[in-house]
Amino acid sequence: MRSWPTRSLALGGDYNPEQWPEHVWAQDGQLMREAGVTFATVGVFSWSLLEPEPGRFDTGWLDRVLDLLQGNDIAVDLATATASPPPWMYHQDGDLLPERADGTRLWPGGRQHYCPSNPTYRERAVQLVEHLATRYHDHPAVAMWHVGNEYACHNTPCFCDRCGVRFRAWLERRYGDVAAMNEAWGTAFWSQRYTSFDQVLPPRTAPTAVNPTQALDFRRFSSDNVLELFVAERDVLHRLSPGVPVTTNFMTLNHFRHLDYFTWGPAQDVVSTDHYLVAAEPDQEAELAFSGDLTRGIAGGEPWMLMEHSTSAVNWQPVNQAKAPGQLLRNSLAHVAHGADTLGFFQWRAAKAGAEKFHSAFVPHAGTDTRLWREVVQLGQVCERLAEVVGSTVQAEVALLWDYAAGWACDQDSHPSSLLRYGDDAHAIHRQLLLGGIAVDVVHPGADLSGYKLVVVPTLYSCDDAVASSLRATAERGASVLVTFFSGIVDPNLHVRLGGYPGAFRDLLGVCTEEFAPLLPDQEVRLDGGGTATVWTEHLHLRGAQAVASYLDGPLPGVPAVTRNEVGAGAAWYLATRLDGDGLEALVGQLVAEAGVSPAAAAPPGVELVRRATTDRSYLFAINHTGGPVAVQVSGHDLVADTAVDGELTLAPGAVAVVREQR
Repeated sequence: MRSWPTRSLALGGDYNPEQWPEHVWAQDGQLMREAGVTFATVGVFSWSLLEPEPGRFDTGWLDRVLDLLQGNDIAVDLATATASPPPWMYHQDGDLLPERADGTRLWPGGRQHYCPSNPTYRERAVQLVEHLATRYHDHPAVAMWHVGNEYACHNTPCFCDRCGVRFRAWLERRYGDVAAMNEAWGTAFWSQRYTSFDQVLPPRTAPTAVNPTQALDFRRFSSDNVLELFVAERDVLHRLSPGVPVTTNFMTLNHFRHLDYFTWGPAQDVVSTDHYLVAAEPDQEAELAFSGDLTRGIAGGEPWMLMEHSTSAVNWQPVNQAKAPGQLLRNSLAHVAHGADTLGFFQWRAAKAGAEKFHSAFVPHAGTDTRLWREVVQLGQVCERLAEVVGSTVQAEVALLWDYAAGWACDQDSHPSSLLRYGDDAHAIHRQLLLGGIAVDVVHPGADLSGYKLVVVPTLYSCDDAVASSLRATAERGASVLVTFFSGIVDPNLHVRLGGYPGAFRDLLGVCTEEFAPLLPDQEVRLDGGGTATVWTEHLHLRGAQAVASYLDGPLPGVPAVTRNEVGAGAAWYLATRLDGDGLEALVGQLVAEAGVSPAAAAPPGVELVRRATTDRSYLFAINHTGGPVAVQVSGHDLVADTAVDGELTLAPGAVAVVREQR
């Protein structure tokens, strides 16, 4: 068994030699050495080549590829190739294809054209994995197994009859009997009471809004159902290829929430993810940092793998912008700052055919006499100098709670305002902390919060009682807790917590809201402390808390908008509206000061600062997001520039440094 490369911070990505004639392969090996590539993911979309007919395998080409990579000292993340079935499988089983909620069938011709519940796909996938694991378990190039690819990206949730059968079985396991399900779903409403699990269907397109708890349970089921696919392949690999770690690439982007990765994380030997900048994001690099912090939370605070990102433009957005000079290095090291120990890209060589032919790569269509290739080579050199960072962990004093199920529930229809979407406030608060140089752990609400000085609870619409108890204990021991509006409103079955909002957190916060008063899209209200607010207000009463700021106008003049309640040795704050940028910056500043949270180093606002550390060393990552040069107070050795730093580091606009600090 080959170990994962450690002679540098691992650098590589998807390698698809099957798309090129073999005389190109030797050149690939030479260029990989020049670029400092240390690993390659192979075979992700090669099922139709590996098994051209049912039960007939052809792996000769893969043998030669693995031998080539081994000869160039490149470790292989070998894919199971089950991400997309070959054309013959649909002709073998016409029920292979997934269906949308309106009954539309998704046809072959793209990728992931399979229903996650289809037995033919499940059986054939396991058979392929058994063949690959038997053949390659002791190949000297293989250092990791890569199951599937970006699960649920295109085919989940599937609403077909096969998924309906598995959904009913899932419900029976969850509830035990149909009466318990009826109680959880509130089926007395709209004459929805069931007398048998057999009567339940997936929440397909209906004349009006479907049962909210049924819809939420189907999201939970869909995540669990797809997880079964991964586990089935993983278990084969553990049995036939023991000791070789197994992973699959998540998608911890803001816009991708089909799966509950907090339930998937423990099933991985190594947590890995993909991340791509999205032009529609108001602050792309802040979203990148959030993704890294979330991935680290899913990994339990341990280092993780960035399996895919892009050297420059992608191909799937309305306008695909190329990265600016220096952005490849800056984005890559930002992922490392937030916990990545591996930098992977899609893909090695820009394709000349297919749907992704205009997606950037290590080797662009224009070849190696290009700015992009020179930046790739520079990144490889920096990765070699960053080898000593591998294994270190991020140091954070702030936690932000994130829950996929709460997000699914929050974003359902028939709520007080469609302007409220899960994640908006989480990202806004995270960004303010980021630009203040404060590191943040994004964690599940059930995580251990005992080590944090500040805990942020943004839009946690649904939660169980244990979360409220944990937050109270956190405040009582001396931490500051911030809860934002539309949190604690319902229990995990989406039943409203009666007695006044915000339900689960009412006593902790020392407030009680009798009615929501959401704002219109173009409506703003002023606050007496300065600044404006949008989207949301609520008719709030103080029940022990003190008003920090109140509305000057709008539907509720004089009503508190921001409150603070002393709890034990700490405090619980409530943000009952959405503040503008200046107002949110001021509030976050108050919270940070009260909690005693300090930036990782002295630097102007707008400098991203994250510290990774081992028992005997620490590394300060500094990224300049401002439009001018900045000074960071630190001493040590900058591994990016390979220069000494004596007390003050000067960073150009958009520049990044990684300083091994003096102790």
